[in-house]
Amino acid sequence: MYDLHCHYLPAVDDGAANLQEGLLLAAAAAADGIRGAVLTPHVHPGRYDNTASRLHPHFVAFSRAVAEAGIAIELRLGCEMRLSSESIELILQGEVPSLGHWEERAVVLLELPHDTVPVGAVQAAEYLVSMGWTPMIAHPERNKTLMRDPMRLGEFVQAGCLAQLTAASVCGMFGPGAQRAAFAMLEQGWITVVASDAHNLEHRPPVMTQARASLEQRYGADIAQALVNDNPEAIFRG
Repeated sequence: MYDLHCHYLPAVDDGAANLQEGLLLAAAAAADGIRGAVLTPHVHPGRYDNTASRLHPHFVAFSRAVAEAGIAIELRLGCEMRLSSESIELILQGEVPSLGHWEERAVVLLELPHDTVPVGAVQAAEYLVSMGWTPMIAHPERNKTLMRDPMRLGEFVQAGCLAQLTAASVCGMFGPGAQRAAFAMLEQGWITVVASDAHNLEHRPPVMTQARASLEQRYGADIAQALVNDNPEAIFRG
């Protein structure tokens, strides 16, 4: 499997607090069957002031530590970009690392606020598409507005966005509302990727194998394979 959303990079956001935690997360991911992962620290100006140039040295050091620890997982650097005018400015400056490529277009993981879909969010996504990017909406099933009305995700899909569900939501670990929204979005054919969004081993571990089993039971092996392996690997490999 390939995981396009995780927070293993140490001491840069609300994920792994230090190198030891990051290594434990990477080892848990490898043990769960994840062969490759895109590390996606938050880019959230004013809260997590990360940029590609600031993150790159951390990524190089962590990748070296993972290799020295003998953890069998291939890593790439991406990010989870919070939707804002400041972050869009960063992407125009080349300071937002992509997840990879989908149909020859760079993919950026785009996070909406947790409580709402801001006015102009769809237009902002359309602007990114017009600039040659493909936004992938991160965990839409956990956004409270989209949880209440999953059909609103269709506006973003029509604008040219992809969408990514959280593995734990598929398994019911974020509650019945998130799970219902996840299934509704899946049944519309709007989801391209299921990813872990793992932050720590205590409360937000990688549960990709469990999610895959749930997807297979509900939708069949081909759909599960596409969501946790084929589609994410295609983006990962570009």
